[in-house]
Parts: sequence; C-alpha cells; structure tokens
Amino acid sequence: MENTNIAEKSSFKIGDKTLQSRLIVGTGKYASFDETRRAIEISGAEIVTVAVRRIELDTTKESLLNHLDPRKYIFLPNTAGCYSVKEAVMTCQLAREAGLGNFVKVEVIGDEKTLFPDNEATMEASRLLVKDGFQVLPYCTDDVVLCKKLEDLGCVAVMPLAAPIGSGLGIRNPYNIKLILEAVSVPVIIDAGVGTASDASRAMELGVTGLLMNTAIAGANHPLKMAEAMKMAVESGRLAYEAGRIPKKLYASASSPLEGLIDI
Repeated sequence: MENTNIAEKSSFKIGDKTLQSRLIVGTGKYASFDETRRAIEISGAEIVTVAVRRIELDTTKESLLNHLDPRKYIFLPNTAGCYSVKEAVMTCQLAREAGLGNFVKVEVIGDEKTLFPDNEATMEASRLLVKDGFQVLPYCTDDVVLCKKLEDLGCVAVMPLAAPIGSGLGIRNPYNIKLILEAVSVPVIIDAGVGTASDASRAMELGVTGLLMNTAIAGANHPLKMAEAMKMAVESGRLAYEAGRIPKKLYASASSPLEGLIDI
C-alpha cells in the first residue's frame, strides 16, 4: 500500500545511534530544570548535550540528570570550558566513569572572546579519544581540510560552526558547509550560531545531517515556543532539501505553459 505520509521522517545513524530527529539540543541557560525538561520534550530531540564540567554528576544530589529520562534521551557529554587536550580527554573519561557512555562531543576552545575552537588541539584530543574507544563528535571551524582530517581520525561526525557560539548570526559561510558536505562521508552537524527558525531551515536546506543548538532556544523570550518553532523548522528544511528547490533565475519564468493558449 502506498505511503501517503510524504513528510514521514526516515531514520539515520550517527556512530552506533539510530535516530529520527535531526535536532540536537543543549541543556544550559534555562530558567529551571523543569523548563529545560519541557523545552527538550517539545523540541522532539533524541540527543541531549550536557556540559560535564557544569553539571552535578552525582545524581543523589540535585542534578539536571534527575530531570531527564535516560531511557528516552541519548546523552551527549561535551567538554565545554576546556582549553587544552588534557582537560578535554579527562572530561570525557570522567563522563564515562559517571555512566554517561562513550558518545561525546569534543570542544577545545582556542579563543576566549569568540570561543572558536583550537583546531590542532581538537584533532589531538579526538585522536586520543577515538583510540580510547570513544565515539567522537568534534566541534570545529568550517574548514574543509580539517573536517576531512577529523573523519580520517575516526570521528563519527563533524560539527562545523555556523557562527560564534551564542551569536545568533546564522550561517555565515554556506559555501564552506556545502564543500564539507561534498568532502566527507560522515554526518555533518551544524553546531553554534543558529538564532531563529529561519536560520535552522536554511541550514537544513543545504543538506546537513542535523543541527545542534542551545542558546537559540534557551535564550528566547519564550523558550518553549522557540523549541517548537525549531522542531518544525528543522523538519521543513530537511523536507525542502529532499524535495529539491527550483533553480534561481535572473528573469521571470511563466508558471503556466504557453502551449495551447486560447487565441483572443
């Protein structure tokens, strides 16, 4: 029987994780744990990032982890706040010891003002972590060569930034993102810079695997409404990509064919 649900989401994989939602959300900057939980639920996200150095890992105490069901969400520990290879590697090992698994997002920051990653340190931390059995998703610049090298190291995805973290500027260089998509075979996830739903749709229309965002939702005037907006934007952007847009033209093109016009 023909499937009439055109918008039905197809599954895809990142590492050994099989997913349907292409939206990954963070857990910081919300007004309360309850708001965090509700926003994540509304977003439809299956992967949730947690900053290992900024949350309470002891669940016998008041912790974000007590408000998110590990049977419902895949936790993606991240190394936010790390400025060296040693810090990043040790943070991932701490997360694994705390029971958060070996699926990790690696950030090694190289500049305090822009929070741009240190590319060389990111590569070295990724190399060490892959060797140690981690599935690594590295936050990186939108550099084609770098992304190819990270794939060669064994990273299960690459996460190029669209713009500085929390800037809300949207994709500054869509052409680099397209080049990365052509150059690597692992999933490409836009990380950082999305500000509103139109940014999310535009990113997805490029053909990226997914988006990771935090501030765009948590920092909105109404985070729960923005969570829903982002969910719909990611889904519509992906659907538009799969549909294939019409080419851009300088001049008008008639919507109706000229053949068979009635003479007047």
